[in-house]
Amino acid sequence: MPDRKEDKHTTWIEAELEETLDELFEAEFNQPTLTAELRKLYKEKHPDMLDRRTYYRNLLRLQVELIKLQDWVQHTGAKVLILCEGRDSAGKGGVIKRITQRLNPRVARVVALPAPTEREKSQWYFQRYVPHLPSGGEIVLFDRSWYNRAGVENVMGFATKDQVEQFYNDVPEFERMLVRSGIILLKYWFSITDEEQQLRFLMRIHDPMKQWKLSPMDLQSRVRWEQYTKAKEQMFARTNIPEAPWYIVEGNDKKRERLNCIEHILSKIPYYEIEHGKVELPERVFNPDYERRVLPDELYVPKVY
Repeated sequence: MPDRKEDKHTTWIEAELEETLDELFEAEFNQPTLTAELRKLYKEKHPDMLDRRTYYRNLLRLQVELIKLQDWVQHTGAKVLILCEGRDSAGKGGVIKRITQRLNPRVARVVALPAPTEREKSQWYFQRYVPHLPSGGEIVLFDRSWYNRAGVENVMGFATKDQVEQFYNDVPEFERMLVRSGIILLKYWFSITDEEQQLRFLMRIHDPMKQWKLSPMDLQSRVRWEQYTKAKEQMFARTNIPEAPWYIVEGNDKKRERLNCIEHILSKIPYYEIEHGKVELPERVFNPDYERRVLPDELYVPKVY
C-alpha cells in the first residue's frame, strides 16, 4: 500500500514544478536577446549540464529542508552566518537567491554592502560588518564580505600592503571570536574556469537584461585573472582555519552549483525538524449591519492586462 504522506509530498512537488514553468518561459524568452552564435557556443561548452527536471525536483526538496532549518534557527535562537565569495560571474547571486527564495526575509537576510564611505575607511576594518552579524534566530548571508580586502582591495590597490597584512593577522582571531560567540560560520568560494568566466562575460555584454551586472571592476577582473588567482591562493593559505574552514563550490554548471552548495550547508548545521501544532482557519466574523463602501475608480490600478 503506498505511503499517503509520500504521495502527498510528491503531489506537492508536482504542483511546485508547474509553478516554476514561468521561470523557464522567462529564460526561453530572454534567449533571443543573445546572438544565435553565442547560444550555440554556450550549449556546445555545456553538453553535460544537469537536466531541468532533476534540478527542480532536487531544488524543491532542498528548499523544504531549508524551511526546516529556518524553523530550527528560530526555535533554538541559533545564529547562522554564511559568507559567499568568488570570482565575478561565478554564480554567488544565483545560489543566494535559491537559498532565500522561500524563506522568511525577517529570518534570512542578505547583506551586500556598497563601497566604504570615507568615514568607514577611517574605522577599524571589520567595524562596518559587525552591525550586520546575525542575532539569535537569524540567518545572514554576506554577498561578499570582509574578504574584499584579500581580493579586490588587494588586487586593485585600494588597500596598502600593510593594510592587507594587518587583515591577514586579524581575520583568523576575528572569526574565532565569532565562532566562540555561538555563530555558525560557513565560508564558501564559488569557483569557475577562466574559459567559463570569459563566456559569461560575453553573454552579459550581449544581453540587455544582464548588462547591468558588468561593472568596471568586473571587467578588470578579466584583465587581472592571474593576480586574482594568486590573491585567492594566499587567502586560502592564511585564513583556512579549523574553526572556520573554506569550502570550494565548483560553478561551471550553475544548477549543480546551487544544489551542491545547499546540500552542503544543510549537512554542516545540526538542525532538526520542529513540530508545529495543527493550523486551523478560524471562522470569519460577519456583521449583518456592515455595508461595504464603494471606492472611487481612481484608486484602482488600471487593468491594462
